[in-house]
Amino acid sequence: MILSDFQRAVAQLPDGRFQKVLWLGIGLTLALLFAATVVAVTVLGWFLPDTVTLPWIGTVAWIDNVLSGAVILAMLVMSVFLMVPVASMFTGFFLDEVAAAVEDKHYPGLPPAPSVGFGEVLRDSIGFLGVMLGVNILVGLLVLISLGTLMPLFWLANGYLLGREYFQMVAMRRLGRRGASELRRKHFLTVWIAGTLMAVPLTVPVINLLIPILGVATFTHLYHRVSRL
Repeated sequence: MILSDFQRAVAQLPDGRFQKVLWLGIGLTLALLFAATVVAVTVLGWFLPDTVTLPWIGTVAWIDNVLSGAVILAMLVMSVFLMVPVASMFTGFFLDEVAAAVEDKHYPGLPPAPSVGFGEVLRDSIGFLGVMLGVNILVGLLVLISLGTLMPLFWLANGYLLGREYFQMVAMRRLGRRGASELRRKHFLTVWIAGTLMAVPLTVPVINLLIPILGVATFTHLYHRVSRL
């Protein structure tokens, strides 16, 4: 059943509203990661001298360039782990549009979902970003240190977080915060498994940019399925 939810989400990717949110999310994500890299290189440049004199070598003028390049390379590597948390935050702002597109196509006749206030969306999105960044930086470093042997830990940790947050955000549209939390706890294992299904493609560059959209769509289907049980 979870795979069916995911397949229906994938089938709707060409939808105009999906495409709009997808490209907005990618654009904002790339802009933020680029800005973070520029800031990191700039700050590093403030603390590094233009030249360094080393024993037996003499004056060296290229250390700052090497370290700046190392920072850029590190940001590129870490972007594999940081791209989705940031993209998920931006997608949270457009969640209602994706969920509404799913409901219009697959669940016609539903009454309009009550709008969630911008302040509440902002709070939840920033809170989700903070948790996701913290977990992904920690788990990402462990995965890199272990040369990939701890990758299942990355999938399980992100599966729990993605499942929890996406289901909560989708269900809140119809049930409110308390009702969404109760339904999520009732179907805890199903939500975690669905989140892990989202987490596995996170390690595939480019494809991982689709996960925030597919996550919202998949959990919209999942919510409507389990809410009828």
